[in-house]
Amino acid sequence: MPLTIVQGDITRFAADAVVNAANSDLRQGGGVCGAIFAAAGEWEMRAACTKIGHCAVGEAVVTGGFRLPAAHVIHTVGPIWQGGDQGEEELLRACYRNSLALAKSLSLTSVAFPLISGGIFGYPKEQAYSVAVSEIGRFLETHELEVFLVLFP
Repeated sequence: MPLTIVQGDITRFAADAVVNAANSDLRQGGGVCGAIFAAAGEWEMRAACTKIGHCAVGEAVVTGGFRLPAAHVIHTVGPIWQGGDQGEEELLRACYRNSLALAKSLSLTSVAFPLISGGIFGYPKEQAYSVAVSEIGRFLETHELEVFLVLFP
């Protein structure tokens, strides 16, 4: 299945799962993370994330979607941009790979991503976009999954 790139609000996107650009403590943050917590129900999402506790950079974990149109939220922690020579690209690629693998292991048929690390984590947007498209494309060469990259206007 193809990758579809759309402009919109990921909190209103109807997919089996939406991906949250999370922080390692899985706490409500700003940007995409804050919007997902608010739309899902802050208390419910906070309780689910507290139960998990932690997620390392490049890894992914899952919670329910609560009040979101999506049944699941896959939380992944992108790298903070530090100039590009601290392994940021490989960590960002791992975010996409691990999130997609988790979606597949849950037998999901659709997943929507934001541009991970392209906001408050400071990853240059063009480079973040290139990593997203190439890593998702690589996954889709061998797996059936409907994937959306939802870019905030």
